[in-house]
Amino acid sequence: MDQHRRNLVAQWIFDTRPILGRFHLWLEDVEEVWQKGEGGADGEHVSFVEAPLARAFIMAAAVTALGTRLFGRFGEGAGAGDLEVNRVKKHADAVSAYALSEALWYLTRSLPENHAVMVSLGEGLMPKAGESSDMGSNPLLGFGRVYGRPQVAKFLDQRIHRLINEPGYGWGDFTREVQEARITIWGAAIDALENTSRFARGKATGPMTLLHLYDQPLLVSTPYEGYFGNLVLPRAVVEHAERKSILLSYHTPRAVVMDVVLEAYPELSAERVHVWTLGGGSREQRLGALWAEWRALGAQVVEDGWRIPGGGEVFTDSGTYAPVSRVGLFEAEDGRPALFLCDGYSASAEAIQAASLDPIHDCRTSIRLFSSTFQLPVEHERDVMDLDAESVSFGEDLAAVAGSTVDPELVERYRESIRDARDADLPCDRLQLSIDDFFPSRTWRLLAVNGFMLPDPFSGCPGVEEVGEGTYRVTVRAATRGSLRDVAFVLRLSETFEKSRLVFSPLLDRFYAGQDYHTRAVKVSDSGRIRNELQTLCSDALEYFGENSFRVHFDQIGDAVMSPKKKQFIREVLTWYKEQHPIWFLWLEIAD
Repeated sequence: MDQHRRNLVAQWIFDTRPILGRFHLWLEDVEEVWQKGEGGADGEHVSFVEAPLARAFIMAAAVTALGTRLFGRFGEGAGAGDLEVNRVKKHADAVSAYALSEALWYLTRSLPENHAVMVSLGEGLMPKAGESSDMGSNPLLGFGRVYGRPQVAKFLDQRIHRLINEPGYGWGDFTREVQEARITIWGAAIDALENTSRFARGKATGPMTLLHLYDQPLLVSTPYEGYFGNLVLPRAVVEHAERKSILLSYHTPRAVVMDVVLEAYPELSAERVHVWTLGGGSREQRLGALWAEWRALGAQVVEDGWRIPGGGEVFTDSGTYAPVSRVGLFEAEDGRPALFLCDGYSASAEAIQAASLDPIHDCRTSIRLFSSTFQLPVEHERDVMDLDAESVSFGEDLAAVAGSTVDPELVERYRESIRDARDADLPCDRLQLSIDDFFPSRTWRLLAVNGFMLPDPFSGCPGVEEVGEGTYRVTVRAATRGSLRDVAFVLRLSETFEKSRLVFSPLLDRFYAGQDYHTRAVKVSDSGRIRNELQTLCSDALEYFGENSFRVHFDQIGDAVMSPKKKQFIREVLTWYKEQHPIWFLWLEIAD
């Protein structure tokens, strides 16, 4: 290793030592490859985040990817029934969310004194394809989680609690008080484990950690997750349309989109346009008409196994984030140009994360709000959010949009979905949205960090690789508006594999695995750790009250989320802590 490499490793160790120490890891090597832009002598000028702190965020994604790949029960759901697959997914999500949360807590000790990181969007609140509501929300880092110095975090926690629970206290009140306190909030959109189902079933590609950090909070004022329609096109296509006074939005007939594409790129023909959407039988009802529309125009709708030049075999069963990185012209295997674009829909967090890559990948994303219910085909769903949920004729209006009678129970679900979006301050009255509409000032900066657990066929980045006994190579991609770099770490576990499993495991899981909480030395930090774990593990079973307290309703945690035996055990652990350390656990109550 030459002197420059040794200096680079030393700098990374110095800037990320709190995270490395927390997870008992040795950093043995670092390799940086700048795909776009370049850093200064020590990697400066990469984002609005100063270089040392930016390195810490990048390392946070690396340790999350490593810990989840090693200890998240990868592949244990292969061939299993739905209940067991769901439990494997919950375990993997819990490990990834816990690791990232811990990393964020430790790295934000170095934030400027008046700064905090607030999670604005998180992935995991709602069931996805193949899931049902009784499976419960996935462990996640969702809206309102704050990381910063204690005084700043406490100040924000109190106001976020009011924002969620107090009628009449809105986004304007929140931002005014934050500005008066001279506090700077960095917003975050987080999916600690993207492609959880693929991870649980042992698929060879796809799972990753997504952390997008913005220089301001997103315009979301309550916990929210739904679906967004999104059409992602190269910037050159959108600008060509604008010069011809043509609006390209999610509502634009795809025949018009194709015409503009072929005008913007005369060297193309329709059959050389490749459209990626979510696929599979479970999406036939939702997306079938869209697929047919593109195919009738001569385009190829991408299917599983199609190999993207310079990448790998793509998949369409999940993962709407990664394909956006390939939108644009590419050279096909025959040496002639072809075009890749994305269409369809995605979950809200993924949609915002992907759309905020527009400046990096030279794209433009048209966003259309969908409901979180999403039982109608996209050609009808895209009009649902325009309806007035309080109208006495809402059921009739919904039926008119759907083109048929809608079941009364489904009518109420749609009504609540529209209310949820409205209460979260999402712009429901807009036919077309861009990523700028989700930020208070409409101008924003970002640091987008992806940690790869398994290879990504779209970027070509490798997953976690074992390179020696207890030693692993982990790749992270970090992007800003002006730069894109891949950082490969060689990390070594400083403990045995089984001890490292405990290091990456939530405290409650460690107790459930056999560690005796009666004899273990109790620390005041146990209070914060357990609070954090409960908020991550079963956020929909928590009832907040008072200034900073919540009540755990174990009867609201489904057996598909947590086995009855584990629920009973965790209840016993919490009861013991509450009895033995009542001051430290004053914030906790357990519902009967």
